[in-house]
Amino acid sequence: MNLLWDRRDATLLRDIDSMHYIMPLIMPNRTDNEAFVSEKIDLTKTEAYLAKKNAEKPAYKYTIFHVVVAAVLKTITLRPQLNRFYANYNLYQRNEVTAAFTIKKIFTDEGDEALAFIHSKPTDNIDTIHDELFRQVSYVRNVGEDASTESMDMLQKLPLVFKKAIGVGARFLDKHGWMPQSAVETDPFRASVVLANFGSIKLHSGYHHLTNWGTTSVFCIVGEMKKRPFFDDNGNVDMRMSIDIGLTVDERISDGFYCSRAVRLLKMLIENPELLEKPLEEKIEF
Repeated sequence: MNLLWDRRDATLLRDIDSMHYIMPLIMPNRTDNEAFVSEKIDLTKTEAYLAKKNAEKPAYKYTIFHVVVAAVLKTITLRPQLNRFYANYNLYQRNEVTAAFTIKKIFTDEGDEALAFIHSKPTDNIDTIHDELFRQVSYVRNVGEDASTESMDMLQKLPLVFKKAIGVGARFLDKHGWMPQSAVETDPFRASVVLANFGSIKLHSGYHHLTNWGTTSVFCIVGEMKKRPFFDDNGNVDMRMSIDIGLTVDERISDGFYCSRAVRLLKMLIENPELLEKPLEEKIEF
């Protein structure tokens, strides 16, 4: 049974330090508390790993995006402070680790978009996550829309006065965690992390803002694969295939030291993807 002030999707953190208690009182909006970090990731080992995986199971290829999604989910599982969020001035710990991203149905200017939402389990690994991504992408592209897109399409047909009233009511319910589950079950802004694969549309990684709507405290932007210079301690340069990743985090949910170690872990997992064959919950040294 949930205690008073617990939510359907999260548990209220009742024993927190003064800093975490005061921050939402003086800076209540998520968009006022964005911290952005950019990392360059060496894909030398990752490309070799993907080539091996795809030689074994070529039907639906493993890609860099599969590696990044699995690495982000494992990082949040092992660094649970990243799975916190503020709502209505309170700090909550989310009950599960989830990820959301947008799927382009057809890569044309007129192609529609739909949403994918992954509910990970502690026992998941890169293979189960790969299979779930395949299932959701196939469904959206071959069958139909996700629930959130269908709901938005229905709202679009209403008169403006009703749209505004719904917006005011929805923001009130969102603030208190009272939105009906059927209305938000695939809302990307209620995931632990929202990912955007900019590389799939030939863009560099970059900053993405947080949103005051929903509960998402982490955004991860994946840039285009390309060769970039890497320097050793002696100043020698080597051109290697790489991606750049941009992370935007609500800085109120944890401190800089904790988040810096999370970024270090994420980078290590992407550069050494064989570690992702272990369950998300299995700890590793970093």
